[in-house]
Amino acid sequence: MASKVRVYGKAQNRTALGIAHAYMVMYPQATLEDLRKAFPNELNPDKGTKEIFIYAEEKGTDANWDGYFKAEEELLTMGDGKKVSVVKMWTKPSFDRLVSHAKLYDIEIAQFEAAEKGFGKKGGFRLEYLNGYVPPVPEKKKSLLWLWILLAILVLGAIAFFATRQPEVIEVEKVVEKEVIVRDTVYVQQLEEIEKNFNASQFEQGKAELNEDAKFVLHDLAKLMDKNPTLKVKIVGHTSAEGDANLNQKLSEARAQAAVDFLVARGIATDRLDAEGKGSSEPLDVNNPEVNRRTEFVVFE
Repeated sequence: MASKVRVYGKAQNRTALGIAHAYMVMYPQATLEDLRKAFPNELNPDKGTKEIFIYAEEKGTDANWDGYFKAEEELLTMGDGKKVSVVKMWTKPSFDRLVSHAKLYDIEIAQFEAAEKGFGKKGGFRLEYLNGYVPPVPEKKKSLLWLWILLAILVLGAIAFFATRQPEVIEVEKVVEKEVIVRDTVYVQQLEEIEKNFNASQFEQGKAELNEDAKFVLHDLAKLMDKNPTLKVKIVGHTSAEGDANLNQKLSEARAQAAVDFLVARGIATDRLDAEGKGSSEPLDVNNPEVNRRTEFVVFE
């Protein structure tokens, strides 16, 4: 896939800082947790600190040396509004690993010599958008008022239920069962929203590469699975009946696997994911090929 952002920097550590800023431009709703998973500490074992990224107000080291970029124009702004600092120490092997890893997010770097000509003041680096790429505009978080209302109704209903019935030993088992149903309902609701957004992003015809919108939605799925460590998800690809059936089968498998591979790169364990392609074997509407081109997210045990 073609790169979306090119980073120009006057030195290794300034270019590393630029890569972090490029990631935040592409994923403006990311948190510190997301950033650490996208660029784990293993990329820079020689950094001399515990973390590559820390909150700006933290010192980060016990020694009397400034191990992080701290100037205002150097700080990263997270999706939650918090400021984050990037470590300064980048040896050549660590920097090379970072550059290679950044390609997962369609970020490339320019040679240092090319960066010397007219590069901006922000942190000693500048960014260039490639191939018509336009950075996303941060979306406002959707209101969770409906969820609080639902939970309030469930709580009031439970109180009324137990206040009007005779206590029995078996009720303990029923209460546990009700809690499990509520939890699973929340999973299903969140997965349905993620599935809807993922399908809205659409694959290019005949291709299995994830576009920028699809990656953004998969970040939301990774967050959901991080918060719910027992959740396991099967990603099932479907195509329309147009074209060769064998090619459609392979394409559906490749699209599902592309989503799984991205989630694994984000740190989700492989035993919590599964990919399956069903080609054109399960159409929703034989008269509407568009609705048959879809990807499903299914909870499994």
